[in-house]
Amino acid sequence: MSNYLVAMEAAWLVRDVEDVDDAIGVAVSEAGKRLNDQDMDYVEVEVGATGCPACGEPFDSAFIAAGTSLVGLLLEMKVFNAEGEEHAQRIAKSEIGGALRDVPLEVVETIEYEDEEEVEFGDEE
Repeated sequence: MSNYLVAMEAAWLVRDVEDVDDAIGVAVSEAGKRLNDQDMDYVEVEVGATGCPACGEPFDSAFIAAGTSLVGLLLEMKVFNAEGEEHAQRIAKSEIGGALRDVPLEVVETIEYEDEEEVEFGDEE
């Protein structure tokens, strides 16, 4: 049995916003509230990053049209004692998906780690 850090991307719709910063704030706040209502404060929520098609530099995943925004959120969850990477992904998707019903989720990265390790995405060599 192994431990994994699973990262998922969520597509969050925010209505009646005027700028990207407001949309991001509302999306992170709403997602955090729904997760905390289910006692899932162990899930990290932050805005995702999208690479610029021209230069490749990352920018916040948020787009506004007609006062409605689509914000890409990054959700991270540690899964303990999973039978493998796929099992850890299914556990994380089930846990988070249960709290965030009707929110599209996609696993973007999974990292195996030891009990004592502090792990973050981008740490692997």
